Amino acid sequence: MSIACPALLITAPSSGSGKTSVTAALARYHRRRGLRVRCFKTGPDFIDPTILVQASGQPVYNLDPWIMGVDHCRQLLFDAAHHSDLILVEGVMGLYDGDPSNADLARLFQLPLLAVIDASAMAQTFGAIVHGLSTYQADVRLAAVVGNRVGSAYHAELLRAAIPSSITFSALPRNIEFALPERHLGLQIAAEIGDLDARLERLADAIADTALAQLPQAINFEAPHTDVDIEPLLEGITIAVACDAAFCFLYQANLEWLQRMGAHLKVFSPLRDTALPAADAVYLPGGYPELYAGELARNYSMIDALRAHVDADKPLLAECGGMLYLASTMIDFDGDEHELLDILPATATMQKKLAALGAQQCVFNGEIIRGHTFHYSTLVADIDPIAFARTQSDGEGEAVYRDGAVTASYLHWYFPSNPQLIAQWLRPD
Repeated sequence: MSIACPALLITAPSSGSGKTSVTAALARYHRRRGLRVRCFKTGPDFIDPTILVQASGQPVYNLDPWIMGVDHCRQLLFDAAHHSDLILVEGVMGLYDGDPSNADLARLFQLPLLAVIDASAMAQTFGAIVHGLSTYQADVRLAAVVGNRVGSAYHAELLRAAIPSSITFSALPRNIEFALPERHLGLQIAAEIGDLDARLERLADAIADTALAQLPQAINFEAPHTDVDIEPLLEGITIAVACDAAFCFLYQANLEWLQRMGAHLKVFSPLRDTALPAADAVYLPGGYPELYAGELARNYSMIDALRAHVDADKPLLAECGGMLYLASTMIDFDGDEHELLDILPATATMQKKLAALGAQQCVFNGEIIRGHTFHYSTLVADIDPIAFARTQSDGEGEAVYRDGAVTASYLHWYFPSNPQLIAQWLRPD
């Protein structure tokens, strides 16, 4: 069984070319036309999806065949095609970067490509880059290109003349009002950009008179090869999920999978709330606790509530920034020390350089679970890990700590990769 739906995978020669801006512009423009637009983000990413959610008005899911599995990706795309008029997949890094790459994903699901190229400092070389992107590997279909940050109409014509007429061309002007603000982990999340809607509207206006305004070709999305039977492993369990400016790295699929296993979710803010919701378990995802360490350290009532939860031997699952919050001490970018939960005997130290990045998997009693790591901090813990993850190249990955009912790691787990294991970590004994 298959369903046809117009679709594009938006890619680029490298990061920083403007993929998120163009994807968001397309989503907002076609949403304004009354179309149902569903966006996806290639690879593990929590930040760009927040912008695409605001642009499209629909939930955004990630696509990564290694972390998530091919059939799971196929199911997400098939479901989206069933309920949408347009599917947009924002790529990650450059077209051929990573394993799997954007090109691999395009081949796997027969997605046509729209390449976004920062043309601000080039003219005819634009054609050479387009030629390389379209011919470097076989079976990759480059349907269209965008010359981004173009200086003038004459500049746009030079770019257009440099590429074959068979490839659809569009130009977007260089405009500071289009730019999306950044920080050390990438773009800022949508909630932090006060004028994001105005920026999205300007971006949508910019593509109205270009070839981007036309719907792309419809392609067939196949049904998954296997049916997934989700067991009610968390039936009757209430999970308190941290979600605020400090803890905002949440996969849409993770939350849905918890609910599909029967859990009832209660959202709370470690920054603002003074009490923890009545819950059987707590989920502390990643985010930016380093930017709010002082506020987190001063919310004494929340610190007491979380310590009481752990003292009662109730499950707590912490990922990356959530794990840093558990530490005894955090040293921020300025060298200031903050006393935090002291649930995990450890010191977290922020640093200017990237400490780890990439997809990893971990094996517990023969059970594989996958996820990814991305952080600028180090953690020195006075507790032995119960396991170490492995990288895709089988190198040593992140440590996983277990103390009582607390499970913590730098890894951001993708729950559907092993929901049974997640249920074990979150279900009270």
